[in-house]
Amino acid sequence: MFSPELIAELAAELQQSQRSRHPVEQFSKRHPGMNIEDGYRIGRAWVELEKSAGRKVIGHKIGLTSRAMQISSQIDEPDYGTLLDDMLYTAQAGQVLAIPMANFIAPRVEVELAFVLKAPLVGPKVTVEDVLTATEYMTPAIEIIDARIEQFDRNSKAMRKVCDTISDNAANAGIVIGAGDPAFKADPHATNRPWCGAILRQNGMVEETGLAAGVQGDPAIGIAWLANKLAPWGERLEAGEIVLAGSFTRPVAAKAGDLFEADYGPLGCLKFRFV
Repeated sequence: MFSPELIAELAAELQQSQRSRHPVEQFSKRHPGMNIEDGYRIGRAWVELEKSAGRKVIGHKIGLTSRAMQISSQIDEPDYGTLLDDMLYTAQAGQVLAIPMANFIAPRVEVELAFVLKAPLVGPKVTVEDVLTATEYMTPAIEIIDARIEQFDRNSKAMRKVCDTISDNAANAGIVIGAGDPAFKADPHATNRPWCGAILRQNGMVEETGLAAGVQGDPAIGIAWLANKLAPWGERLEAGEIVLAGSFTRPVAAKAGDLFEADYGPLGCLKFRFV
């Protein structure tokens, strides 16, 4: 396990990368003994640095929820990270939200559902029914993932390991959700959650389609998993928090000028452009 001094040093590197928009070399390459717990400790230390700089926690994200992604990452469960207030972008119905490209290094877009909580969820025995009862509403959401740690090594081109991704706040850098229009808000009890689907268009072309069933069969399963996973750290999901349940499409790379439309049918359409 990494020493507290090394964890603090690597967390500071992530904070500098966040500020400079230049990715750092893979931690696992420089420290071959790195493991998943080291990754979570670095990620938590980075969050504490951001909180000290004035950021506020607004929720959490779950990643690597599909079986294919877990196999490719050589793990058997999802990962998770923390959502901060400066990551939140709110889209209005019928309008195109402008997202500054300068806020990211190499952004990619994923289609998800988010759960907004009205009551806390405290592990270790949280069930799906507990999640549904504690949820104020479910809403379409886009996760913007990024790479403060190089996705591919600058020399060998080797892909980073899952412990690198976890230390990098599970690659989270932004979230887009809808606001105002009641169509963006769904009752999780009354919604056929696995059959919630979306069409993602990039500059008018369909790039991805998917169903929420791709997220462990039911996106609520991941929320229960996360509440239970946080318990040993003395943490919980709080009322008012946003929890991203995991992507049910592949990530789509974005560049300046790209217009995205994430059409969730009866749940509304999120429109945003990187500028």
